[in-house]
Amino acid sequence: MAFRKKNYKEMNQEFDLNELLQKGKITSELELQRATMAQRKLRLYSNEIENSESKRQRLVDMIEQYESKYWSDHNKVTDQQVIESDEAEESVLKEINFIDSRKKLIRSRLKKLGINQQEFGIILGHTSKSYMSELMNGVVPFTLKDLIVISKLLKIKLDKLIPIEINTYEKIKIEKSIEKLNHPQLKFDREKFSISV
Repeated sequence: MAFRKKNYKEMNQEFDLNELLQKGKITSELELQRATMAQRKLRLYSNEIENSESKRQRLVDMIEQYESKYWSDHNKVTDQQVIESDEAEESVLKEINFIDSRKKLIRSRLKKLGINQQEFGIILGHTSKSYMSELMNGVVPFTLKDLIVISKLLKIKLDKLIPIEINTYEKIKIEKSIEKLNHPQLKFDREKFSISV
C-alpha cells in the first residue's frame, strides 16, 4: 500500500505539509509558495487543525530561512529566479483553486446526504477531526484510496477530485527528458502539455 500511495503522490505532486516539515527546509520556489500558502491556511483554520500554531511557526522559520538565503541580496537575484518564482506562484494559485473547488463539491454532496465532515472522515478511516480538516483544506493530500471512495460514495468524477494539472517544474523535467532522448519525432508543447508524433 505504501508503494501505491507514494506513486500516486509522486504522480500527483500534491502538497504535503507533514513531508515538508519532516524535511525541515524549503529547497525550491514551488515549495516556498506552497509553504506560504500552507502557513496562511494554518492561521485561517487554526481552530480546526491540531498543533496549527507550532506547525505555522516552523513554516514561517523555514520561509524566512529560504528567503534570507535566496532573496535577501537584490543584486544576486537573477531573471531566471524571478521567472521561477512567478511560475511557482501561478502553479500554487491553480492548486488553491482546485482544492477549494474540490472542497466545495465534497461538502455540497455531504450536505445533500446529511453527513458531516467528521462522520465522512470515519467512513474514510480518519477518526481525527483535525486530520480530516487538513485533508479537506489541502494541507495534506488525500490518498488515492480516499479519492476513489469519495468518488464512488459521493458520485463525483475522479477528474474533479484528482488534480490533473502538471506543474511547471514537472513539465520542464519532462521536456528535458525528451530532449535527452533525442527523438525528433517527439515534440513537446508545454502550454498544451501534449506530446505529438
